[in-house]
Amino acid sequence: MTPSELKEFLDEKVDLYNHPTFIESDPIQIPHRYTLKEDREIAGFLAATIAWGNRKMIINSAHKLMEALGNSPYDFVLSHHDHDLNRLDTFVHRTFNHEDVKYFIKSLKNIYLHHNGLEAVFAKNTTTTSTQEAISKFKHVFFEKQHLPRTTKHVSDPLNGSAAKRINMFLRWMARQDAAGVDFGIWKSIPMSALSCPLDVHSGNVARKLGILNRKQNDAKALQELDENLRKLDKNDPVKYDFALFGLGVFEGF
Repeated sequence: MTPSELKEFLDEKVDLYNHPTFIESDPIQIPHRYTLKEDREIAGFLAATIAWGNRKMIINSAHKLMEALGNSPYDFVLSHHDHDLNRLDTFVHRTFNHEDVKYFIKSLKNIYLHHNGLEAVFAKNTTTTSTQEAISKFKHVFFEKQHLPRTTKHVSDPLNGSAAKRINMFLRWMARQDAAGVDFGIWKSIPMSALSCPLDVHSGNVARKLGILNRKQNDAKALQELDENLRKLDKNDPVKYDFALFGLGVFEGF
């Protein structure tokens, strides 16, 4: 395909999959349960954190986690006491267990009380073309309180070689202005031009077949290569092509 044919093909797939029906089978349905900005942020961050493995299992685990938070994640984060965290004792999603989620709740409270919330932390080091340094700096802020070493593996660092798929997905949810109503676009301080594709096995394989990704590993260098090529297709909203790449891989077996 020529560059123009590739863009036309992918734009058609974006229109097909960037649709409200996408929400029904995706973890983004979790923050869609809420209307308050902070509820959406926290529900989205926690759902994205456990978004690996079977999608049905991810969604089920995320619903259970919201129930443990009284279905009011922001209120629980801000007003909880240590004994309230006991209701999380039975929570586990693959390697993300009750010790991890308890720290996440404590850290989120610290971020909202002392760092002006999640959006402010990510926006602080975002440029017009990248959020990758911002993600790395976010991890430092997130783990500034005393924590178990094991918990750090659940927040990726792109400056340490990770594609940071789950955080990039979360940032797409929060910052991408979406006329179709899938992504929220509630973070106005992060430009869409800075967002990166949540690179996983599906989007990576499709991107390689389309010739917009050559690197074999799904790591930070691969994400940079994919970012550069997606920005050639749409510099203002490059991450919209996540819908096309993911849809082609998961729903069409491209």
